[in-house]
Amino acid sequence: MNLFSNLPQADIEERFESLLARGNVRIERITSQGQASPKGFWYEQEQHEWVALLRGAARLNVSGKVVNLGPGDTVDLPAGCRHRIEWTTTEEPTVWLAVFYG
Repeated sequence: MNLFSNLPQADIEERFESLLARGNVRIERITSQGQASPKGFWYEQEQHEWVALLRGAARLNVSGKVVNLGPGDTVDLPAGCRHRIEWTTTEEPTVWLAVFYG
């Protein structure tokens, strides 16, 4: 599989695709284009999440700290870490690789 092939349309909503699930590890390709977390919404997941931004651009808020991401940037989000997507570019699809573990 090529991570940039057959990207789903994400101009209306973010798209989540499971690529692999083994034991306590899950890998997803996420495609965004202009989305942000709903006002006041925060993710607080039970699993750790390591995210790599492969294409596009995004801005995260991680426990009150703003993190700008471009291609090649990664973030490790420990379980229970409050985070939200503040912005993703509308210029092109933003492609994320997310690894959930632990």
